[in-house]
Amino acid sequence: MLKQFFISTFLFTPFLLLGQSGEIDKRASAIADSVVHAMGGKANWDSMHYLRWTFFDKRTLHWDKWSGNVRIEIPSKKLVILTNLNNLHGKVYSDCIELSNSDSNAYYMDRAYKIWANDSYWLIMPFKLHDPGVTLLYQGIANDGKGNSCFQLEITFDKVGITPENKYKVYVSRESYLVTQWDYFEKRNSTQPDLSCPWHNYQPYGNLLLSDDRGPDVGKLTNIAVMDTIPAGLFDML
Repeated sequence: MLKQFFISTFLFTPFLLLGQSGEIDKRASAIADSVVHAMGGKANWDSMHYLRWTFFDKRTLHWDKWSGNVRIEIPSKKLVILTNLNNLHGKVYSDCIELSNSDSNAYYMDRAYKIWANDSYWLIMPFKLHDPGVTLLYQGIANDGKGNSCFQLEITFDKVGITPENKYKVYVSRESYLVTQWDYFEKRNSTQPDLSCPWHNYQPYGNLLLSDDRGPDVGKLTNIAVMDTIPAGLFDML
């Protein structure tokens, strides 16, 4: 059963980069750079335009990384949210009818931002290790849940993100430099993780390498695609 955690994350646009810069030690920074390189490299990440994925069979997101436009489809609630991460303006459709109430719209714009922040972090966290506000520390060598020898990094946050009190331990393979596991701590002073799950089944999507498998207790991210073009009107209408 998937536990619903809202994961601290940061947007890629200056308008929403809040808080002070975090601290990154040199070894942790070098390992983080190697992770990005192993997953396709910074240039390919920077040039990626559109990304689509389904979050554990709950909802499907389309994201225009260049403009900040996001489309969220939640079939179980017959809900479609169209928003822009830079200004939180957009439209909401419930059972194919646009919600015109301003309070309802504001609620769903905020909700959409939080959904995007959480759901994207489950997929692209390794590309965000150097985000502003991240404190990244090297913790030494540790085995992941499969017994693989890994570099262990600790992630905390400096006054940024939806849940800045969170902490993560990230396991990076010493052979492949791919993330193989993360441990999630709801509070940074906790010593035991609230959730631990693998990062398995890396596959190429466009010029990037992404992991979709978070283990049998959590599930898989599906319907992943990196795209250069999308259908017209995807971010404007049903």
